[in-house]
Amino acid sequence: MPSLVNVVSAQQSYELNHSSSTTNDSTDIIPIKDHRRRRSSSIISQVEQESLEDDTDQRMLPNMNATWVDQRGAWVIHLVLILMLKLFYNLMPGITNDIAWTLTNLTYVIGSYVMFHMIKGTPFEFNGGAYDNLTMWEQIDNETLYTPSRKFLILLPIGLFLIVTQFLKNDLKLFAINFIISFCLGIVPKLPLLHRIRIYVPFITNPHQIS
Repeated sequence: MPSLVNVVSAQQSYELNHSSSTTNDSTDIIPIKDHRRRRSSSIISQVEQESLEDDTDQRMLPNMNATWVDQRGAWVIHLVLILMLKLFYNLMPGITNDIAWTLTNLTYVIGSYVMFHMIKGTPFEFNGGAYDNLTMWEQIDNETLYTPSRKFLILLPIGLFLIVTQFLKNDLKLFAINFIISFCLGIVPKLPLLHRIRIYVPFITNPHQIS
């Protein structure tokens, strides 16, 4: 017949093992919070406002990923880049002037779309991932709309398109290509209507996990 001490010791050992396994199971399951919420379908989603913790992390230090847009000379960089692209395409053999302007426009608009609207987060580890759900365009001026920098970045592709049309020699095909790319990638994504909106395009953007 087992003694009372052995019975108590066995019961304590069972309770200790049971509590330890429960703790391990609870720590293995880590909930993942997704800041996107579903709109009308799984193709379109909207990024919700950050939590209080993320908002505090955003306000602690300046966002170096977006503050450069407002610095002196930042606007000139875009103009210099466009001129360098034009010179580059002019040096390529067999490229006419209208094709060179079209390639310049497409390169700048598509490149700026990738940089401002496709890449999310920051390359700097200074804010604890507080901007991981936001694109660079959404990070500019702390999401304040209609600032001078935002207006410049909206008007620039419009002005570039108008300049390009002067060299197309009434070529409707080139006009349509420049208009579609400039409008769909250079202007529409910057409109306030699409602020914090994510659109899944097959084979171009990754499907979002919408909670």
